[in-house]
Amino acid sequence: MNRFEGKRILITGGTSGMGLAAAKKIVEEGGEVAVTGHSQDHLDEAGRSLPSGSLVLRNDASDPEAAKELGEKVRDQMGTIDGLWLNAGYGKFRPNEQNDAEFYDHMFNTNVRGPVLQMAELMDAISDKGAVLVTSSVSPYLGQAEGTVYGGTKGALNAMTRSWAMALADRGVRVNSIAPGPIDTSFMEGTGMDEDQKEEFLEQVKSQVPLGRLGEAEEVAEVALFLLSDAASYVSGSQYMVDGGMTLR
Repeated sequence: MNRFEGKRILITGGTSGMGLAAAKKIVEEGGEVAVTGHSQDHLDEAGRSLPSGSLVLRNDASDPEAAKELGEKVRDQMGTIDGLWLNAGYGKFRPNEQNDAEFYDHMFNTNVRGPVLQMAELMDAISDKGAVLVTSSVSPYLGQAEGTVYGGTKGALNAMTRSWAMALADRGVRVNSIAPGPIDTSFMEGTGMDEDQKEEFLEQVKSQVPLGRLGEAEEVAEVALFLLSDAASYVSGSQYMVDGGMTLR
């Protein structure tokens, strides 16, 4: 199956986890990929994992100037793109009494402002009848006591996904989102928890998942690839839960 034969796909936050898993599969299915990241370790990993000719770009979604730089690099080196996955972001959980302006600003700047500016720069680079995918989360639906700021960023992305779907509909560009649940990726590295806290948190989370386990990056990637492919040609403005049934509770 070569769903991506002749297609060019850009994945922000694509140097690790779900994004990298999808990038590898796109290449296997005949496509070209560009991935972004800001961690040197992840950039190196992507460089080793992806074939020659793939673009591995240093780009920090929290930097307001980085979106323009990304747009220029994509146009110069790829021309138009057939798919865009806005996947860059991070999550930290904090008791509400510890929330402050710095914590709020950095998370909203990365998770919300970053995609807004990236879309503004890249919108005209997306080919007609192309596809956009946005990474949200189950967090807005769970009412997590320490997830006020993180859940707020992902709730904002849910609203923006629907707005973008309307804005691009006249060009036949589809815009959808995925809401991953607990996935076994490097996501936990950014939470600020120590090893014991991570283990306790993950056990607690797994107990809330009807399927009784964490998801794998490749499982999320498969849903993402469906939404980026022509197989989802009549799907726009939708959100797919990839959470092992977590939001059923």
